Amino acid sequence: MKNTALTSIHEALGAKMMSFGGYKMPLQYSSITEEHEAVRERLGLFDVSHMGEFIVRGKEALDFVQKITSNDASKLSPGQAQYSCLPNDRGGVIDDLLVYRLFEDQCSEGEQAFMLVVNASNIQKDWDWISSANTFDTQLIDISEKSSLLALQGPKAIDVLRSLVDFNLDDLAYYTFTKGKVGNIDNVLISNTGYTGSGGYELYFDNEHAEYLWNKLMEAGADYGIKPAGLGARDTLRLEMGFCLYGHEINDETSPIAAGLGWITKTKKEADFFSKSLFIKDRKEGTKRKLTGFIVNDRRVPRQGYELFNQEDEVIGLVTSGTMSPSLDVPIGMAYIDKQYIKEGAEIFLGIRKKRCSCTIKKVPFYKP
Repeated sequence: MKNTALTSIHEALGAKMMSFGGYKMPLQYSSITEEHEAVRERLGLFDVSHMGEFIVRGKEALDFVQKITSNDASKLSPGQAQYSCLPNDRGGVIDDLLVYRLFEDQCSEGEQAFMLVVNASNIQKDWDWISSANTFDTQLIDISEKSSLLALQGPKAIDVLRSLVDFNLDDLAYYTFTKGKVGNIDNVLISNTGYTGSGGYELYFDNEHAEYLWNKLMEAGADYGIKPAGLGARDTLRLEMGFCLYGHEINDETSPIAAGLGWITKTKKEADFFSKSLFIKDRKEGTKRKLTGFIVNDRRVPRQGYELFNQEDEVIGLVTSGTMSPSLDVPIGMAYIDKQYIKEGAEIFLGIRKKRCSCTIKKVPFYKP
């Protein structure tokens, strides 16, 4: 397993460590519920340095990004970001990612530059795919190994970060970013993004500054009740919001249309991209199953791979993710379900061995801040 630049700090804090995406990562420090509640009510600090970062730079960088991603990157101005996905050529999703349009001072004349932020478990797969697709006047640079990423998430994140930066955070709108100084560290990319649903920021910087910035954020957040948070809380937080996780809700065989990601699949954009014609067909004809949320009507927690049944005990769906919601104190899940059964409030049944548990269809998000 690989380490992040903060592995020793996590271990010193007594974190329960696990393998994730080839990295040794903190699952939890105290309890998943305690860390989850800290993010919802105050703030938490996540080390997500296992994520991958690719720089795309050149005279045809925009054309290249348009070819490999489903969203419309032509809508981005420097300093803006968007959620997107990397489609394969058979109607599935290689990965979901963030696309950052970098500032012009990072480009030579006549060039554009982007940063693609991809999932840790897919770094090599994504790199191989985009490299094979690069027939453009564009340079690709993998900066994953030398980059760290911290996510400061929660309603108090702005108060903590405001005390450490040299610019007005109120000017940093959702899904925009800037470069500036945090503490004594210059050239930090500060992004108003996150995957928790409780607001906050993500900070990208060189590995050498990781321990300093972690400690600085923890010190600045002490009076606000900051807690270090692990992958366990990150998963319960995103699931309450109905956000997809690669390997669960989306994979190489999953259409983004079925996954509810039609909003990032811009089949009307002028540029061609992988599987565009297949997604147009999915949008026009519909898919057999669609991703939806559900609540279990007792205390049984749904798990990935569990089957769902109709009143006649016929299989109608498959669970992709599930947990006991810390915010709502009920078991929640997401699943691909035959579309004729997807109706808000409808009853379906979760199969746990030979037992059938009553569930109710619930549109996501489960939790509304």
